[in-house]
Amino acid sequence: MATSTTWRLRGRGYEFCNCDFGCGCNFGGFPNSKDGSCRALVGIHIIDGKCGEVNLSGIKCAAIVEWPKAIHEGNGKCVFVVEPATTDPQINALAQIFTGKLGGLPWELLGPTFEVVGLEKAKIAIEGQGRKSVFRAEGLAEARGDTFKNPVTGDEHLATVELPDGFIWKRGDCGQGSFHAKAGGLSLAFEKTNWILYDFDWTNAQPTTAAA
Repeated sequence: MATSTTWRLRGRGYEFCNCDFGCGCNFGGFPNSKDGSCRALVGIHIIDGKCGEVNLSGIKCAAIVEWPKAIHEGNGKCVFVVEPATTDPQINALAQIFTGKLGGLPWELLGPTFEVVGLEKAKIAIEGQGRKSVFRAEGLAEARGDTFKNPVTGDEHLATVELPDGFIWKRGDCGQGSFHAKAGGLSLAFEKTNWILYDFDWTNAQPTTAAA
């Protein structure tokens, strides 16, 4: 997808969904949730980011999303959440990126699969660390991550998934998470389902090739 506006986002993603652990979408392309749907709260902390001349570094935001079946089958709905201090140019840049209008993975694939049904502003807080992180959008959503537990001893059981060809993330620290979110007509609440923490590096810039 050709575009005259170059963007890049690097940071950390907090992905909570209603799939069973590991999330079947990452392995076979289809959810392994109880009803075959994909419903999620995805928190994003942009450590370093820019879209054209718009600085996006330091922004925390989130997406409350639901698809009736697999993501690639479409018909999804999404409510975006940004902090009150996020400026209109920043919101516009994020909207262009996340709906896939500027191209670049993963959003050029994900963006066309959902309809944006709302934009909310709320203070966002990230607490804890690693698999025990908490992602909260004040008054709208809260997600709490935890490690897996050995069913016999109760000890922590750590799991990491490597996806060398992954277009959203390539290494995810997995655990069990509980989350609830309500905004823009979407209402989600799940206990002890899939949760994955990952670092991301997304861009629509074409990779450079070394001279022969």
